[in-house]
Amino acid sequence: MTRVLVLHSAGLLRSALVALLKSEGAFDVFSAGWRTASRHAESLRPDVCVVDLDCPGAAALLDGGAEGDRAALGARAALLVLASAGRPGALRRAFEARALGFVDKHGSPQRLVRAIRKVAEGERFVDESLAFGFLEASRMPLTARELSVLARAAEGESIAEIARGLHLSNGTVRNYMASATRKVGARNRIDAIRISQGAGWV
Repeated sequence: MTRVLVLHSAGLLRSALVALLKSEGAFDVFSAGWRTASRHAESLRPDVCVVDLDCPGAAALLDGGAEGDRAALGARAALLVLASAGRPGALRRAFEARALGFVDKHGSPQRLVRAIRKVAEGERFVDESLAFGFLEASRMPLTARELSVLARAAEGESIAEIARGLHLSNGTVRNYMASATRKVGARNRIDAIRISQGAGWV
């Protein structure tokens, strides 16, 4: 039986996803919020982790440099993300975090079920409806690290907090922020976040 761990910040949505997957009968389903995600992953050893890219907290999982956060979910677990084409930045960061499955949040529940079965077998699954989002992601001027810094700043993290989360120095974070600000043609950090959010990058 496939062991599935659902990670979501909203308890109601987390419970709905668990109920949906349990109704299939072929999944052993567990759930957790972000604060207890690592502990649950270590004890449960899931085959698949399902993550909503729009959740506050997903950024820590997707940051390529935050290997401790990613490793905490277990080397065995395949990462499957719930995404939307309108957020190409999140798609790109998930791809670079080696997510194996990409499911459109606006699709049918059966697509999620099928995707979990595929990624549990080590196969890639990408909803066709996300193709435009991936195309837009390939055109973005920002690097994955610049996206990570901006995304965390958009969630209200300070330079020091971003540095700790990404295992970087404060000066390096400031450099990434300055580079991102320049690339998007913004006046300052706040303007860079606004522009990037409007484009669906963070």
